[in-house]
Formats: sequence, structure tokens, C-alpha cells
Amino acid sequence: MKLYTRWQVIFFALAGIALTLLVTWTTGILRVPAWEEGEDSSEAKVGIEEILESPSESVPLTGQSVQFSGSISSDEANNIQIYEKLNEAVVNVTSVSFEYNWFLEPIPREGTGSVIDQKGYVLTNYHVIKNANELSVTLADGSNYRGDIIGVDPENDLAVIKFDPQGRRLATISFGSSANLRVGQKVLAIGNPFALDRTLTTGIVSGLGRPVRTDTGLLIKEMIQTDASINPGNSGGPLLNSKGEMIGINTMIYSPSGGSVGIGFAVPVDTAKRVVPDLLRYGKVQRGWIDIVPVQLFPALVRYADLNVSEGILVSEVEPGSNAETAGLKGGQQAVRYGRSIINLGGDIIVEVDGTPIATLMDLLGALEDNKPGETVEVKIIRGRREQTLYVKLSTRSQNIRF
Repeated sequence: MKLYTRWQVIFFALAGIALTLLVTWTTGILRVPAWEEGEDSSEAKVGIEEILESPSESVPLTGQSVQFSGSISSDEANNIQIYEKLNEAVVNVTSVSFEYNWFLEPIPREGTGSVIDQKGYVLTNYHVIKNANELSVTLADGSNYRGDIIGVDPENDLAVIKFDPQGRRLATISFGSSANLRVGQKVLAIGNPFALDRTLTTGIVSGLGRPVRTDTGLLIKEMIQTDASINPGNSGGPLLNSKGEMIGINTMIYSPSGGSVGIGFAVPVDTAKRVVPDLLRYGKVQRGWIDIVPVQLFPALVRYADLNVSEGILVSEVEPGSNAETAGLKGGQQAVRYGRSIINLGGDIIVEVDGTPIATLMDLLGALEDNKPGETVEVKIIRGRREQTLYVKLSTRSQNIRF
């Protein structure tokens, strides 16, 4: 070990102090008081004290100002006002199904919901409460209530549940409109990501009219794309505009990592406004249907039947006496077995419904998603080698469609 004399220690200490003073002076951290000849040095101010004692200044930024003193901009004030007014209308929804972990404990699934009226009705996502055996709703003050499923709409990933508020006054969120949204418009999302209750994130409308296919294969049309951070647990929460109106229901994200990467999707509130009355009245959405037994074309079937189209829906059967039969749709006559199924070849092939190209069964369901029983839709078919157009009055879709 090397030993130093007392004078060497003193020299290195003084050199260190001098080096520190030099660095702080050259970087501006330490300012040397300066005054003109004849000026009283007591009137000079050191730099740091001058900054702290000076009045707050505002810096113009796109028409608004940011206050150094801790004041807030008008945009920040808008965020705070909306959050303080509406965060208590956002609830935590916990569903428990008979799925168990390695310790044989039931696995809870958590999401978010919006209280939409004083009776305790809550709008959320269907996937949040899917297959739930038990539901609980937790309010902002931590009070917990049992929830009941009122109605579900898997095709739009929406559900309405209800809890009994037992006479207490509830904060609610009102419906706005998604019809006139513009890309670039400010949006706010409130939810419970990773069980962090009533978290606020902000962003903009990044895109409109996005068709997004769910993990079940259903296509949800007209989705709102946003860069407001949405994470697991946000599902079912409200997407709000700057007026504090609900314009969407946060539903899913696109993420290779499972966390938010700035690509989130919300079901438009106009879709919710259309289906919620049916969910409250019937527990499901009353949708129109073409009374047929549909078969989605696949390569082996196309080759075997020598079809001139490779995508579409083969009409295997038409229900006798139905609106579809009245409209002129024809089923097949040549029965063949495919696996455990019987397919009738020779029927019409549906290639378009209500302006939507049809390639799969999910396309057919999606094309009729916003049509009610009794409405008439345009149906384009291939019969033989020719394309024809029929107009079919829709029947009521049953819960058990024959495929």
C-alpha cells in the first residue's frame, strides 16, 4: 500500500477543490457576481437566488402557456376537471370462473366498467365477464357489490351488468357521439390497468373505421384507434372526449409484448347506443338473418364441385317457407359427405351482402351485425356461372345457427 506525506495530502485536497470550482464555474452552475465600477456589491445577486426570487414567466406554446411557478395550462386543467368529475363513475369489474391455478384457487379476471345510470347499470366488454360464475363491482371508495349479467353482445365485445347501489347516489358517464370524430382529436382513457384503480391516460384519435378481428374470429367494424395508453385491466373502460362524454369503450391493444405500444382500439359509442337497448330488454341483440344453412368454401370443396369462385358462402339449404326462399335463394340438391357433415352441392354461392364482400362465415355475420329483423338487404350470388342480385327480407337470428 502506498503512503503519502501530510503535505502531499494537503496538496491533493487543495487541487481537488480548485478543480471542482473550475468545473462548476465553466458549466454555469456557479456564477461569479459582477458589477460595474462604482456599483455597490451588496446590490449584486447570485444566479441561483435570482432564478428563485424572480416572478414566474410563461413560455408561449401553440397558443397556450406553461407556467414555471406550478400553474397549469388550459389543456391540463381540462384533463383534471374531467378526471375529478368522472373518475368515480369508473368501476373495477372482477369476474371469477371455474378455472384454477396450480394451487387450485379460482382465477379472477379484472377489467373496467362505466356506470351509465343511477340504477347501477354498468357498460363493459364481453370478454371481461365471459364465462363468469361470479361478478363483483368495486366503486371508487372501495365498496364492493355483487354484479349480475344483464345482456351480452359477443359480436361487438360489449356487455351490460348491474349491481344494486342500495339507494346511494352514483356518478355516471353520459354517452356522446362517435359519428363526427376526427383524427387528431384529443381523447382521455380512464381504467384499471394492472389493478391500478382509475388511472388516467391521454392521447389522440389515431385512426377511424378500423376493422379489427377478435381472437374468436369475429370482425368488429368501425373501431376507433388511439395512442392513449391502454393496458390489461383497461378493457371496458371509457374513452372520453374533451367534454367528458364517452365516445368509445376501450377494448383491445395491438402489442407484441402484451403492454401498450400506442396502438389501442375502442368500440365506437354509437355502436353501444345501438345495442344497449336490446341488451337491457332482451339480454341479447336482435339481429336479422338469412334463413339458410351456410357452408364456407374451402379448397377441397371448390375443386370437387368445380366451382368458378374460390371464396364465398355456399347455400347448402334454404329453410322452407322462409323469407330467403321467397326472395329466390336456392339450396343444393346433390348431397355429399365431408367428415361428419352433409353438404348439398349445386346451391347459390353468396359473394356479397349489404355491400360487404363475403369470403367467410364471420364476414356474413359481420355484414348483418347492424341489420334488424324485417329489413331488406341486397345479396349478390353466383348461380351456375352467372352473378345475380337478390333482395332478401331478414328474419330473426336464432341463438343456434345451423352451420
